[in-house]
Amino acid sequence: MVVVVLALLAGAQAVNRGSDDSAGSTPAADSADAGFARDMAVHHQQAVEMAYTVRDRTGNEDVRRLAYDIAQTQANQRGMLLGWLDLWALPKTSPDGYMTWIKGGDTGMNMGQEMKDGSLMPGMATNTELNRLRGLNGTQAEIFYLQLMYDHHMGGVAMARACAKQCEVGPEKKLAQGMVEAQQAEMELMTAMLKERGSAPR
Repeated sequence: MVVVVLALLAGAQAVNRGSDDSAGSTPAADSADAGFARDMAVHHQQAVEMAYTVRDRTGNEDVRRLAYDIAQTQANQRGMLLGWLDLWALPKTSPDGYMTWIKGGDTGMNMGQEMKDGSLMPGMATNTELNRLRGLNGTQAEIFYLQLMYDHHMGGVAMARACAKQCEVGPEKKLAQGMVEAQQAEMELMTAMLKERGSAPR
C-alpha cells in the first residue's frame, strides 16, 4: 500500500509540475488518459478476481505463484489508476460506455481480441466463463485459468498500447508501456505452462 501511495504521489507531482513527462494540466473527462484509467481499473479488477479464484481451485505452486503475482501487480496498478481519477476530480465511470476513448485502429486488435458476447471489454471473461472456472479443480482449473488470463492479457496489452500512444500524462503513459512489456512476458510464460499441460491458448 505504501508503494502505491508513493508512486501515486510521484505521478501527481509530475502532473502538477507540468514537466516534460506530463501534459501539465488535468485531463478532460473524455480524454484517453481518463478513459484508460477508468477502463483498465475495471479490466484489472477481473484479473484479480480470477487469480484468487484459481488459487482456491489448485494446489500447483507455479500456477498459484503466477496468480498471486498478477493479483498483486494489477491490484496496485488499479489503485494508481483510481487515485489519478480522484486527483483529477473525474468520474470513475463514463456515461458513453467502455472503450470510447480509443481512436480507431490504435489498438491493432485482431479477431482473437475482439469483445465476446457478455464481456465488458476485449479480453475480459464472461460470467459464464467465470462460473465455469469456479466449478473446476486441479489441472482443468489451471488450464482454463491460463487460457482466460492469456485472453485477458491480449485485451489489456491492446488497451495499454493505445494509451501509450494517445495518453498525455507522462506517468500514465509510462505505466501503460510497462503493462505492455510485463503482460507480454507473462503471456509467454502462460503459453509454456499450457504446453506443459498438453494445451495451448485458445
